[in-house]
Amino acid sequence: MNILIVDDELAIREGIKRTIQKAYPKYGIYLAANPDEAVQLLRSRPIDIVLTDILMPGMTGLELMQLTKAKYPNIKWVIISAYSEFEYAKEAVRLGAVDYLLKPIGKDMLLEMIVRLSDKIGSEVEIVKESKMLKNNLKFLREAVFQRWASGLNIGGMDMASVIANHQKFQLIMVKMESDKLVHLEHFIIDNVLTEMMDTYGKGFATSFDAKSVLGLITINEEKSIKAMLEQLRIHLKKYLRVPFQILQTEVLYDFDVIPNEVRRMHQDSISHEFEYYATGGSRVIEVALQYIRTYYNTDLTLEKVASIVYLNPVYFSQVFKQKTGYGFKEYVIHLRMEQAKQLLLHPQLKLADISEKVGYQDVKHFTQVFRKKFNVTPTEYRQEHRIEIRTVR
Repeated sequence: MNILIVDDELAIREGIKRTIQKAYPKYGIYLAANPDEAVQLLRSRPIDIVLTDILMPGMTGLELMQLTKAKYPNIKWVIISAYSEFEYAKEAVRLGAVDYLLKPIGKDMLLEMIVRLSDKIGSEVEIVKESKMLKNNLKFLREAVFQRWASGLNIGGMDMASVIANHQKFQLIMVKMESDKLVHLEHFIIDNVLTEMMDTYGKGFATSFDAKSVLGLITINEEKSIKAMLEQLRIHLKKYLRVPFQILQTEVLYDFDVIPNEVRRMHQDSISHEFEYYATGGSRVIEVALQYIRTYYNTDLTLEKVASIVYLNPVYFSQVFKQKTGYGFKEYVIHLRMEQAKQLLLHPQLKLADISEKVGYQDVKHFTQVFRKKFNVTPTEYRQEHRIEIRTVR
């Protein structure tokens, strides 16, 4: 049996792993520090049980469960958290969690739960698992072939007749992301949400087209509307995606041979197409971020760390921060540190090294360079000039 532990605290992950491995040395135990790593593990190996923390940078454990339940219906989900509010437990059960544990997790309670779930998993009919595996393999094969077809590449004699027969008329939908990092989790989210929308509004499938794009093919039910489907898709993606994205579409098509050209056209159109953003309360998020920065400006503060505090992708957080404050993140931190340094320089009893450390610089030389670049004077010169001004006033 394979167990996945998802928690951003290393001590928690390792502690749970040691407890389970000691009792069940033959079990496969996999660790993920965040939802992105969890998704990669879910996609690369069969997982039977997932134990996931609720609050993690980027996505909550409940959101991770909600997004993956449809694709992995046989996984048993257990929510672990230090937060005992009833709404978390209530929501976890509603989404299908089989258990809810509070940190610190007692060893006996953990092992009792593993025994209970192992028995439940062991009682599942093997033929159902094999059938599901075959279905998934066929799905992956179809999508891989379609990806090559849409790219205009040779499909090696693979037969597309059954796919074509099921889609006499169809439309293509492309979701394209903007990010300077790998977007495994975001790909997974789009794939899941787009597939769910297709099942609701018609029939079709989605495939990861390239590093930043997911391509879907759908035949809409007669009584449904592509406009309504795209609106629902947009609402869901704004809720879950932490990176800017675009949704592009074609008109109704009747010929599979035109797909490569249509895909190229959508990519071309995306150049002039506006990106959409995560539908969070941007002002509120930045207020929280600013409060955190003002409190910890004198520590080793990074964009990635502050973005994780407000559960946003760093690239997107950087864009929203600039939009709301008028400053780049680094620029704002430097501005805050230098303004504080000016105030501290008014106190003659404070040494330059002390002031440098108080505003977040361990190296006095570096602090002096930053201060001079900001105000065109060194800290010492600023202190001297201010003393002269005070004497003049007196």
